[in-house]
Amino acid sequence: MAERGQATVELVAALPALLLAALVALQLLVAGYAMTLADGAAEAGALALASGGSATDAARDALPGWAEDDVKVAVEGGEVSVRLRPPSPIDALADRLTVSSSAAARPAR
Repeated sequence: MAERGQATVELVAALPALLLAALVALQLLVAGYAMTLADGAAEAGALALASGGSATDAARDALPGWAEDDVKVAVEGGEVSVRLRPPSPIDALADRLTVSSSAAARPAR
């Protein structure tokens, strides 16, 4: 009878580690998704630049609404660069996981 409740004690002891592992896994998935979004936005900006449009507007329009305040778009020569900060409950972690992507464009002839 001394072992009664042992499983409950072990679960309560392991719960913080399980929650931390879930948070880390979710944050890495969000960072990967942000990288995919940054790639698409840079490509959209480069396509707009090549066709004579606004690369900055096209890159921003290619992103979802949550990224509006967390994105920086730079156009230099024929290259469009996008830096995107993924959402995170921990600001310092989001800053470290900021992703960037760039795409080059040649003007249409």
